[in-house]
Amino acid sequence: MGGAAYQASDWAWAGPTGHNDPVTIAKKAADRPAPALASARRADLVRLAGELFAEKGFRATTVREIADAAGILSGSLYHHFDSKESIGDEILSGFLNDVLGGYREAVAAGADPRATIERIVHSSAVALTEHRAALTMLQNDWNHFSAQPRFAYLRDAMREIEQIWVGQLEAGKTADIFRADLDARLTYRLLRDMLWIPIHHRQGGDRGWSPEVVVEAFLRLLFDGITAGSPKPRNARRRTA
Repeated sequence: MGGAAYQASDWAWAGPTGHNDPVTIAKKAADRPAPALASARRADLVRLAGELFAEKGFRATTVREIADAAGILSGSLYHHFDSKESIGDEILSGFLNDVLGGYREAVAAGADPRATIERIVHSSAVALTEHRAALTMLQNDWNHFSAQPRFAYLRDAMREIEQIWVGQLEAGKTADIFRADLDARLTYRLLRDMLWIPIHHRQGGDRGWSPEVVVEAFLRLLFDGITAGSPKPRNARRRTA
């Protein structure tokens, strides 16, 4: 809210006992938070709200609880956001902008489908690590958000994400990189659900896996499988006599 820009009326002289004299105005300016400080406070509010939304659910979390977590009055929260939905909007749009930004860059690089998918997976891991609260919000409150007009962009974003995945999988089939019998849409859904699971990599004390290790394991599983050597043909269904 602050800054050095003032209305002309701020400087109107109101006499020795008025509140618009230069000394009073200077004091008001000093009381206003600097832009960088206001931005930091806003970011902190978004972080705290995201943690509450992820823990309690978006609908169950109140503005008062967010303000309490931030150590401010509820009214002060409205200096930064006009509603709880505005906070949720900032969290979710920031997450999807980062996800789609990484996907679009991967496609624009013009590599073959396998390399493009590898880049998509790596960029997804970065975004998911930085936006864990947003991912949990989407998974827990998708029905609520998707029914609200202001969150209509969520469906558009998810549609574009699916189109990019399916497009690369189909391109890989055409280029004989992936199996010809691969169901691209089903494969995307399975991979998305694996990749977008909120994993706590540090469970069990210091032992755990970094995001980089998880990504490499995911890609090895995706492209190399878990069987040793060349896969052996098998009957799709066995019948016993």
